[in-house]
Amino acid sequence: MTYHSHLDPGMAARFGDALLASLAPDGGLWMPDVIPHIPASRMATLGAMSFADCAAELAAHFTDSLFDPDALRALCRDAYSYDMPMVTSAGERLDPAMPPQSDHFFLELFHGPTLAFKDFAARFMGRAASRLMQASGERRTILVATSGDTGGAIGDAFLGQDGVDVFILFPEGGVSTVQEQQLCTIGGANSNVHTLSVTGTFDDCQALVKGAFADPALSARFDLMSANSINVGRVIPQSFYYVWASLHAKAAYPERDLVISIPSGNLGNLTGGLIAQQMGAPIDRFIVAHNVNDPFVDYLVVGEYRPRPSVPTLSNAMDIGRPNNFPRILSLFDQNLEVLRRVCWGVSFDDDTTAAHLRRHYRETGYLMCPHTTVGHMGTLAFRHLHPDDATFLTVATAHPAKFADSLEKIIDETLSMPERLARAYQTEKRVTPIEPTLDALVGHLASVLE
Repeated sequence: MTYHSHLDPGMAARFGDALLASLAPDGGLWMPDVIPHIPASRMATLGAMSFADCAAELAAHFTDSLFDPDALRALCRDAYSYDMPMVTSAGERLDPAMPPQSDHFFLELFHGPTLAFKDFAARFMGRAASRLMQASGERRTILVATSGDTGGAIGDAFLGQDGVDVFILFPEGGVSTVQEQQLCTIGGANSNVHTLSVTGTFDDCQALVKGAFADPALSARFDLMSANSINVGRVIPQSFYYVWASLHAKAAYPERDLVISIPSGNLGNLTGGLIAQQMGAPIDRFIVAHNVNDPFVDYLVVGEYRPRPSVPTLSNAMDIGRPNNFPRILSLFDQNLEVLRRVCWGVSFDDDTTAAHLRRHYRETGYLMCPHTTVGHMGTLAFRHLHPDDATFLTVATAHPAKFADSLEKIIDETLSMPERLARAYQTEKRVTPIEPTLDALVGHLASVLE
C-alpha cells in the first residue's frame, strides 16, 4: 500500500515512511491510496478467526514489504493478547452458542493494559514502529498530546524500546485524577517516557505538537514523530476491531441493519470505523456522539465546519474543538456531505444530561459506564427513538469506568473498586514536568533531556 497527502494526491509514501514521518511534507495527513474492498466470502472467513489473526490479515492490505504475513501475525498476536467482549446493556456477555437476548450491545474495548480503547492502535503502532526502526537504525522522538487515554496507551506501548523517547503532553487539570496518576507513573526514573503538564487545554497541547512538526528545522533536530491520530499508524488499526466486531454482531442478527454509536472527539475512532465500512464490513450507519465540543455535529446538521476553543466536560477525552481527523473523513467521502450524512448521524449532550443518564442506567441495570461511553449510549437511544425499525445497536465502550472514579463516585454516590493495574499506579511516585503552552518551553525541555 502507498499513501498520499490529503492536500496533494501526488505526494506519495510507503506505509513505513508515512508512519515514521507522521505528517506529509506539505503538512497534510497521510491517506491510503485506495481502501481495499474485501468480498463478503472473505469477510466471513475473517469473522471465524481470532481477533489477532483477523487484524493481521487486514493489516497486510495497508503495510509494505517489511511486514510479511508471518511478521504481521506475530505482531498482532503479541499486541492483542486481551479480550474484546460484546455485552448487553446489563453487562451480560454475548454468547455465540445461544440465541441473542438483546438487540443492543456494548463493545468493550477497555480490556488492554491501560484500560482504554487507545491500546488497540497504540500497541500495533508501537510494534510496527519498532520493526521499522530496527530495520533502518533510525532514532525517533515521539510527541503525543493527550486528553486522557492516548498518552497512557502510547507510553505503555513504547516503554523500554531502544532508540525512542516519548514525550506526553497533557492539559493541567484537564484529565481525571486516575488518568493523571497513570500518565505520570509510566516507567521509572530512567524511563524513556517523559510526561509534561501543560498549563492550558488539550487544544493547546495539540497546537504545540502541530507547531513542532510544522517547523522543519525543529523536526529534524529532534527526529520528531507523532503518535497522535494524525499518524496513519494510529488510524488504520482502529478499523480492525470494527471489521471483526461487526461480523460477530451481524452473525447474531443476520437480517437486521447494524448501527454503531461512537463517542467522538478527535474523530480517529470514527475514521477507523468508516474505513472498515468501506472495506466491506457489514455496518449500515454510525452514530457520532459528542459532548458540547461538537463542531462535527454542526457540520453534519448545517453543512458548515466551525472549529472553536474546547471547553472542559465530564467526558474529558472528547474535549476537542478542532478535531484532527476531520480532513481525513472529508477525503474518504470526496468532500460529499450528502453521502456522509447517509452514513453518519451526529448528536451531542451536556454534562447534566450525561450524569443523569449514567446514574439512571447504573441503578436500573447495575452496569457502570465511563462518561464517554455514556455519551455514546445516549446517542444510541436518541437515534433509536427517531428510527424505531429493527436494528442491532453497538455502543463503543471506550474506557474502564474506574479511570474516572473522581467524577463517577460523586454521580452514583458509591466508592469504586480500583482494578489492580490502576491501583499499582497509585503506589508509584509521580514524575511530571510542568511547562507553559509555548513552543519555546517545549523545545527547551526537549533539549534538556535529549541534548
